[in-house]
Amino acid sequence: MDNKQFDVVALGELLVDFTQNGVSGQGNLLFEANPGGAPANVLAMLRKLGKRCAFIGKVGKDSFGDMLARTVEEAGIDIRGLRRDADIPTTLAVVHTFPNGDRDFSFYRKPGADILLRADELDEALLKDCRIFHFGTLSLTDEPCKSATVKAYELAKAAGALISFDPNLRPPLWKSEADAKAAIEWGLQRCDILKISDNEIEFMTGETDFDKGAAILKERFPQIRLLNVTAGGDGSFSYYGGKRVFVPACKLGGVIETTGAGDTFCASVLNFMLEHGLDELTEQDMTAMLRFANTAAYIVTTKKGAIRSMPEREQVEELLKRI
Repeated sequence: MDNKQFDVVALGELLVDFTQNGVSGQGNLLFEANPGGAPANVLAMLRKLGKRCAFIGKVGKDSFGDMLARTVEEAGIDIRGLRRDADIPTTLAVVHTFPNGDRDFSFYRKPGADILLRADELDEALLKDCRIFHFGTLSLTDEPCKSATVKAYELAKAAGALISFDPNLRPPLWKSEADAKAAIEWGLQRCDILKISDNEIEFMTGETDFDKGAAILKERFPQIRLLNVTAGGDGSFSYYGGKRVFVPACKLGGVIETTGAGDTFCASVLNFMLEHGLDELTEQDMTAMLRFANTAAYIVTTKKGAIRSMPEREQVEELLKRI
């Protein structure tokens, strides 16, 4: 698998996050247009870590689509798999930030260009030539992108790629909780590497105890080899081969907003897998993986947006020395 052209290919949403950024002189809220979308965020961090990445998705033939394509390409991500829609605009999200840095999302996506990616538009060569294929559930909310995601998974899996999945639950985008659970379960049934958040593990298992929730998922989906749970400001957990590790979050203050933190964490884990493999991980390996991922995620929370806020490896390592 080491002779693949790309380390990670990700499929899904590429959108603009409008993040609150102060108030005008007239008392109106000001918003900053930040390039985003979870799969693209993951790739942006992986590029900071020197990995070869390609993105598959769709944006509109509009100024926002131009900006997103330019931003992703400037980040060093291959965009030959990016399609443009002449009729439907680029998907937008308004990010409402709370005092603790957490967020709420409002989406402008009925439809948005990202959900109109068709299976026949996939660049199959990319999917057959990657070490890891990464996706979430936002590409499973609607057709035709749902069918495109299924086909992309099948092509990557058949070519021997590891499968990485992040549920990235956004309730406003689903017609019902049942539909969201079914889509997440579809991903859980197929992934080798899972990153799941505290609210998502409770959503899928009913458990607020992460150890119990992880045990339920491991029993129901035994093909998951590495299961990581992010618990926001508390830290993160890793479960692998009967081992369990917890690493507390980096708490140095200065958190502005948490957009992209989970994606940075996810990318850092995938980077560790690319450099160390998924076989015979020790508790020391798992601890080192989580320490780096937590610290990288913290750095992102001290800035606005995601793609342009990803830290360099040296920044993360320097902070790790300090803490």
